[in-house]
Amino acid sequence: MPEEDMVDIKFRLYDGSDIGPFRYSSAATVDMLKQRIVSDWPKGKTVLPKSANEVKLISSGKILENNKNIGQCKAPFGDIAGGVIIMHVVVQPSLAKSKAEKKIDDSPKKVVCSCSIL
Repeated sequence: MPEEDMVDIKFRLYDGSDIGPFRYSSAATVDMLKQRIVSDWPKGKTVLPKSANEVKLISSGKILENNKNIGQCKAPFGDIAGGVIIMHVVVQPSLAKSKAEKKIDDSPKKVVCSCSIL
């Protein structure tokens, strides 16, 4: 693979620590990057993604879509020779889990009115 088709990417986590840098082909998809992040996630972090679907990648202020490849996501100023592209990583737990937890929390509460109208 030609050298100009390779991109160095570092992933910045919520606490300022980094994963990488790693070298990827410009044809690699955002989903492939997310799977690598989940597999290489540092031990001992308070926030832990369970799957690639819980990971959001942000580059140049834009949330990257899973089906796009790196070549489509690169900003023009990311083409600096020898430069490393930094992508920010945000972990968002799935909404289905949050809704299930809320239902469990709300079910024991029963509102009973004891008002008397005279």
